[in-house]
Amino acid sequence: MTEANEFVYTRVLDAPRELVFKVWSEVEHLKNWWGPVGLELGIAKLDFRPGGIFHYNMRSPEGDVMWGRFVYREIIAPEKIVFINSFSNEEGDAVRAPFSAEFPIEILNTVSFIENEGKTTLTLRGAPLNATEEELIFYSGMFESMEQGFGGTFDQLAEYLTKV
Repeated sequence: MTEANEFVYTRVLDAPRELVFKVWSEVEHLKNWWGPVGLELGIAKLDFRPGGIFHYNMRSPEGDVMWGRFVYREIIAPEKIVFINSFSNEEGDAVRAPFSAEFPIEILNTVSFIENEGKTTLTLRGAPLNATEEELIFYSGMFESMEQGFGGTFDQLAEYLTKV
């Protein structure tokens, strides 16, 4: 894996680090902001610990359903969460993305939380795991789309943080 294959997204949130970390770690919070704008999030399971799984679905207004999962690798409260993100089936098994046979099956994500004067800088770094050359090229080509997608998700997070 090279830096060229790593997607990096940073957002400064107007909330203390402990609160930002908490809304990543508890189901009653995650359901209010995680996922693409316009999709309804359904939670099948959240087991927030190393080795645990966050298994969820996203439903479009037309009724289409996609499943996803995080498998947590490392959690250092309130500093860092490391997880493998995949599309999944209803049972929670990792599967290919419904939109591409070339999107990597597993993405290793590290989310870090740094507080400065009551605000939190959240940085998400994601890179494919065990990917083929074609998957790496496809993933790198998705950065602009991913920037927009995470931008919308973290807009929802910023808005949600004003309410909790």
